[in-house]
Amino acid sequence: MKKVVLAYSGGLDTSVILKWLQEEKNLDVITYTADLGQDDISDDLEEKAKSLGASKVIVDDLTEEFISDYVFPMFRCNTIFEGEYLLGTAIARPLIAKKLVEIGESEGTNIICHGATGKGNDQIRFEIGAHALNPSIEVIAPWREWDMVSRTDLMNYCKTHQIPMPASKAEEPPFSMDENLLHISYEGGVLEDLNSPPPEDMWLNTKSLENASESLEKITLEFSEGNPIALNEKELSPAKIFRELNSLGGKHGIGRIDIVESRVTGMKSRGCYETPGGTILLKARRAMESLCLSGEEIKNKDKLIPDYAALIYEGLWWSNKRVSLQSEIDSVSKRVNGKVSLKLYKGNIVSNSKESPNSLYNENKVSFEEEGGFSNEDMKSHIRKNILDFDV
Repeated sequence: MKKVVLAYSGGLDTSVILKWLQEEKNLDVITYTADLGQDDISDDLEEKAKSLGASKVIVDDLTEEFISDYVFPMFRCNTIFEGEYLLGTAIARPLIAKKLVEIGESEGTNIICHGATGKGNDQIRFEIGAHALNPSIEVIAPWREWDMVSRTDLMNYCKTHQIPMPASKAEEPPFSMDENLLHISYEGGVLEDLNSPPPEDMWLNTKSLENASESLEKITLEFSEGNPIALNEKELSPAKIFRELNSLGGKHGIGRIDIVESRVTGMKSRGCYETPGGTILLKARRAMESLCLSGEEIKNKDKLIPDYAALIYEGLWWSNKRVSLQSEIDSVSKRVNGKVSLKLYKGNIVSNSKESPNSLYNENKVSFEEEGGFSNEDMKSHIRKNILDFDV
């Protein structure tokens, strides 16, 4: 039998897919579950997959690799999509695609399968990413092949093929979720009505402003070559820094957004996201960059954000253009070193102080009280030059 590597979560969709691949495709199924810091990997996942016929079950802890090799490079660009979204789902997909391809190669197959459904972006990201790494990869996308169209159809398939029934529809949240160490996303279901606010009990990581801590909290983040390396004077691994930042941000009501975004296919979609740690990190990085980079460097770097964000959102992480932009970003980020102090309170992140061995700030030069090496003649010369350069 040919083998297939299935991206497996243990939920209803991938449980049905696991059986369907055996029954309809006559394939030997190896399941692959990427642990990206989500809290919903069940303790009996391996047992469940094997009971459904999986010949091999692989669960991979990718939390450190995810943050250090994907999230941190993205944040070195201060990446934000359409002005608000920190790309928590999109940045996880190239890593999962890479692992599916690698597992396939080690298991002697170039067939992989995912359970991405509907009109969303993930099937685009998985498949483009996999093909970038292995042009001969064969991808099975059941939701584009089978005739099942609803949860009821999946439940009926479970009954027919004696698959243990997952939670009943009444117990399922009325929206879809995706979670990793960077964020949780919510979309679909009751959230499709733009006139209805998201239910308060939906948010899992962040307190509401009303219920956020009543006490202001000060924190310090230390950066080396654009990446955070220590929190409150304590050096931590990339994943541990994020766990701590998520806890701090959630406690203080930081990181919730409710937006309408433009999917890859052009349609508009409502997404609700909570990214507490990432929101703090973005604020801290910008504060650090304000000290270490020149105005021209900041301006040029900011111009890259829309293109860089679109490449990630559209599944083009492995493209030559993204790699080229990353090189440009990283060469500038090497000087982003130092410490920034922040105040967290009721959804707010306020820069309190900052210091850097690469600081471009000159208190004497900028002071209104002293000439400091920049004279009135210097200012006159600057104005005259710009008047002459002005294109009427």
